Parts: sequence; C-alpha cells; structure tokens
Amino acid sequence: MSGCLDQMMRCEVNFDLEGKRNAVASITSSVMFFAGWWLLIDTAAIYADNWTNVYIIITVASTIAMFMVNAVSNSQVRGQAMEEGLLGTKGARLWMMAAFCLSFSCLVAAIWVMFADYVLVKGDHSVWPGVALFLHNFLIFIASLVYKFGRTEELWG
Repeated sequence: MSGCLDQMMRCEVNFDLEGKRNAVASITSSVMFFAGWWLLIDTAAIYADNWTNVYIIITVASTIAMFMVNAVSNSQVRGQAMEEGLLGTKGARLWMMAAFCLSFSCLVAAIWVMFADYVLVKGDHSVWPGVALFLHNFLIFIASLVYKFGRTEELWG
C-alpha cells in the first residue's frame, strides 16, 4: 500500500530552460521591480505620519536609471552594432556611465536617508520606512542588472 508521501518522493521536476534565458531574466527582473515598488507604496501608506513624500524622488530617479541602463544594447556598448546611432559607441558608453552613476547615487541617497532620518535619530519611532526605502532602491538596481546582463541578444530573433 503506497501512501501519499511515497508518491511525492518520486516526483521529478524537470525544467527545460533551453532558449528561455531571456524570458526567465525578464520575469525575474519584473518581479523584483514590482516587489520594490509594492514595498514602497505599502510603506508610504502605513507609515504616513513618519514618511515624507520627497523620498519618492529618489525612487523615481532609480526607475529612470533602470530605463537608461536598458535603453542601450550590449552590442552598441561593445561597438559591434550594425547601426552606430547618433554618437556611436562612445555615446552609448557615456549613456551607460551616466545611467550607472544615477543608479549608484540613488542607492547612496537611500542609504543616507535611511541612516540620517531613521536609524541615527533618537526617540521612539520605527526604522522600517528607511529600510524599505533602501530595499526598494536596491531591488530596482538588482532588477536593472538582471534585465541588462541576464538576457542574450542571440535569442532575440
């Protein structure tokens, strides 16, 4: 007589990810991006008395940096593109540098706000809004990297 657990032990999960790298990277990146924004919206709604809406400027800049990072293809940055575009390879590299500088500055600003407004302030208040702001920007940054470097251009066709 076989039980339910015996049948579960024989369960084999076989994922065929051959040729699905772009889909997995896109889904992973979108889940992280969604989780980050959901975290921020939830924190702003729950901690309305301990939250300043100016902090959303940091998150909007982080989102813009994500779009900037992914606006240029890897082949344009490497100089292997069929079409050079307006400024060519140097312009694509300059655009990527500006995007990563904006992304890193948003991370630094989120860390600064977390420590200056929530962690190092004496009193009886929650530290979670500062941590949520940092996690939000960190999730957007990681989502940007996964979406940029997790996909391959060979599978676009």
